[in-house]
Amino acid sequence: MSTQKSKYMLANERDTQWGLTVTTIGYEEILPNDSYPTKGHADGYYFDLQKGRVLNEYQLLYIPEGEGIFHSASVKETRLREGDMFLLFPGEWHSYHPLNSRGWKSYWIGFKGPNMDDRVKAGFLSPQKPVYHIGFSGNIVSLYKQAYEAALEEAAYSQQLMAGIVNHLIGMMYSLERNIQLMTRSQAHVDMINKARLRIRESLDSSLTIQQVAEDLGVSYSNFRKLFKEYTGLSPAVYQQDLRLQRAKELLSTTDMSIKEIAYQLNFESPDYFSAKFKIKTGRRPSELRNQ
Repeated sequence: MSTQKSKYMLANERDTQWGLTVTTIGYEEILPNDSYPTKGHADGYYFDLQKGRVLNEYQLLYIPEGEGIFHSASVKETRLREGDMFLLFPGEWHSYHPLNSRGWKSYWIGFKGPNMDDRVKAGFLSPQKPVYHIGFSGNIVSLYKQAYEAALEEAAYSQQLMAGIVNHLIGMMYSLERNIQLMTRSQAHVDMINKARLRIRESLDSSLTIQQVAEDLGVSYSNFRKLFKEYTGLSPAVYQQDLRLQRAKELLSTTDMSIKEIAYQLNFESPDYFSAKFKIKTGRRPSELRNQ
């Protein structure tokens, strides 16, 4: 027999100012050949598989076991596998269901707010890519369970607690899939970037160039730069400069070295160039940090 547990949440005006509020959270286990969707959903949530539905909120679902089918206005029919998370978007028509032969276990959490809207506008999340394959994660399951317990308890400021869990879930989903993709493409590439990061970090006081790093690793500069940015989110030159500026902060705070000495030790073109980059990064000139 299928199992379904859910909780629907209310948020006051003050809660909405937090930037993200939770509307619903639940869990269901659908056995093979059981009817779907399950009963007991609140108005606006139940849907007919053929007609689908449109929500006025986001929902994030995770399938630790089983398989299913998903399609939406932006994505044609696609298979949902064990270890998939998928995101529903407000105003986006969608429909999904477990395979009759497999059934599934699924967790879901619904939410809304400008925090999520901003991420969508920035292109981190998109209706054109709603499905994320992360594999089985006990941490993900634990977070859903924590949110459900918080919803049942309804203690003071539970909305803020659940909003934090939603952000944690989204961050883990995004990070886990990206790392799986990188590992799948080539373990050798991952090892290469890790070696490069260590080499750069250990050579901040030298005149080591990014071109030399690429050459030592036996890869072209353009390919190295592309892979490095894909893996770290930064170009290797920016990564190196940020580490040098971080090191400069330490030297300014813990030594009596002059600003000029620090600039040249960390291989900046000139003290003026160093001061300009330092202010862009920290909002203060080196002399201001030294005086503090």
